[in-house]
Amino acid sequence: MAVFKMASRSEVLQLYRQMLRIGRSFTSYNYRMYATRRIRDAFRENRDISDPDVIKSLMKKGQDSLEMMKRQVSLGQMYRHTKLVIEKE
Repeated sequence: MAVFKMASRSEVLQLYRQMLRIGRSFTSYNYRMYATRRIRDAFRENRDISDPDVIKSLMKKGQDSLEMMKRQVSLGQMYRHTKLVIEKE
């Protein structure tokens, strides 16, 4: 049973890191900050869940969100925008 928890924990952490990495790729400052905040909040909210079925469904939802974020980042990179004053150059 402990091996299952360790494997699922590593998969969850891998998904978390991938989502944060993709979230930092958004060209718009507002999207980057929103994605980072939303990802962290969602993972913190669900960190105490131990039911394998619930974890599996949340992982599926996270994978779907990751794929959507990848599509949005690639679309956002096609169009240039001016940087906000708050952004570093």
